[in-house]
Amino acid sequence: MLRAVIAVMVLLLALCGEALAAPPQKTPEKKAGVALVLALDGSASITTGDLEFQLQGHAAAFRDPAVADALASAGTRVTLAAYSGPNSLRVLIPWTALDKPEDAGRFADRIDALPRGFQGDSTAIGSAILEAAKLFDHGGKAARQVIDLVSNGFSNSGIDPADARDRVTKRGIIVNGLAILDEFPWLEEYFDESVIGGPGSFVKSAMDKDSFVAALRQKLILEMVALPDHMPNQSAATP
Repeated sequence: MLRAVIAVMVLLLALCGEALAAPPQKTPEKKAGVALVLALDGSASITTGDLEFQLQGHAAAFRDPAVADALASAGTRVTLAAYSGPNSLRVLIPWTALDKPEDAGRFADRIDALPRGFQGDSTAIGSAILEAAKLFDHGGKAARQVIDLVSNGFSNSGIDPADARDRVTKRGIIVNGLAILDEFPWLEEYFDESVIGGPGSFVKSAMDKDSFVAALRQKLILEMVALPDHMPNQSAATP
């Protein structure tokens, strides 16, 4: 009897030792509902004041309670970048989780704290689309991946925007646009034909700060409430 008790104790100690020695299981990375790349125009056609206009507009939109609620409800991951000529896309704020409404306000604070002075040369919208798409491979895993591209001009260097758009939409990425009409009143039509793409894609336009914030606010909310059955199947996306 004593031998049986000792044998059971030895077995239990061995099992406990194996459990302690086993490496802890990694918690699988949570996949967001929406991953959003915000690409701002920093080209030569944008003055320092115009870039500030874009930054302030984004900060104001993220502080809007309706936007904050929509972003949190969708389980959003967002990154902010600026572009100008070919291969110039620069991340200003890395991927950030917006799981609670107050997270959007903190993101707005980070926008306000960004150093100013980014100024590029040409406007390479096609290149910006391709570079923005690469960001999803490094922290932008989500059921729906969206590029939000802002510009006040047409592409004048690098790959054709329509070609770039077609390449990324084949991966299931959606491209939406916000056209600033301070120089070219037909820019919204240009975006519609050559920039935006993917199921449910759309372009908004703005003329001044107030209309920019309103358009951006509407766009962000629309992107969060887009119907999933209208979205591409990104699990089958190819690199």
